[in-house]
Amino acid sequence: MQKLKAGIIGSGNIGCDLLMKIARSPLLECSLFMGRNLDSKGMRFAYRHGVRVSDRSIHALEDDPASCDVVFDATTASAHLVHAPILKRLGKFAIDLTPSLAGKMCVPPVNGEDCLSCDNVNMVTCGGQATVPIANAISKVVGRLDYVEIVASISSNSAGPGTRANIDEFTQTTKQALLEFTGASSAKAIIVLNPAQPPIMMHNTIYMVCPEPQMESVANAVRSVETRMREYMPGYSVVNGPVYMEGKVVVMVQLEGRGDYLPRYSGNLDVITASAVRMAEMYAQRRMA
Repeated sequence: MQKLKAGIIGSGNIGCDLLMKIARSPLLECSLFMGRNLDSKGMRFAYRHGVRVSDRSIHALEDDPASCDVVFDATTASAHLVHAPILKRLGKFAIDLTPSLAGKMCVPPVNGEDCLSCDNVNMVTCGGQATVPIANAISKVVGRLDYVEIVASISSNSAGPGTRANIDEFTQTTKQALLEFTGASSAKAIIVLNPAQPPIMMHNTIYMVCPEPQMESVANAVRSVETRMREYMPGYSVVNGPVYMEGKVVVMVQLEGRGDYLPRYSGNLDVITASAVRMAEMYAQRRMA
């Protein structure tokens, strides 16, 4: 089967994890790995895996537009705002893993099919990918959410300089996604960097204020989401709930990464790369059909 050619901009941990996930995909192949320093750890890693590399960043794609059909941007929000119009001009399907919100917010189990008609999709945040599917499913069952809140607790080891510098963007973007995909009257997102050693797995607690729901239907909806998430994020587990107490539905989710490039405790990073590759595979299936 001919595979769809994918390019990656950004040679950091996210870019390298994308590379490993693409290598396992039956529908995708990485044809160009773009960064700024050929001697960086990520660029050397890609080269050792036999992938074509360039230190010209997106300009390498401008020089050879036919090198790939779908492009993952794993740089920064400000960089993606520069890249987005270039990718649009080149006719590429752009999957943005930064908090730029330049493209349509995308959570594959919720609106992945709708996003395939766009030329630029934004993968929201790790917290958004982990919690929005649950919150969306429950909102459909209960009919009305007065308030939704998520608390994402991640290992401090898995929060690099980029994550730490974009805490405000994380909370605001995740909040915006919760509002858009649940119809709640208000929402809040909180991130906790836990310094515990050994490092903890990512945990997400979801609180939803609503009239007393039919909990059997809520539980069925949560189980359905868990099954769908495990199709591309095997370490996604509902570890507590759903329960209804003091006017709130509460669910707790744990994420363990695959360990492709990142440590298994970095489920917060793994879920966004897995979701991005999921979208690329959905796009590949449509193209090949």
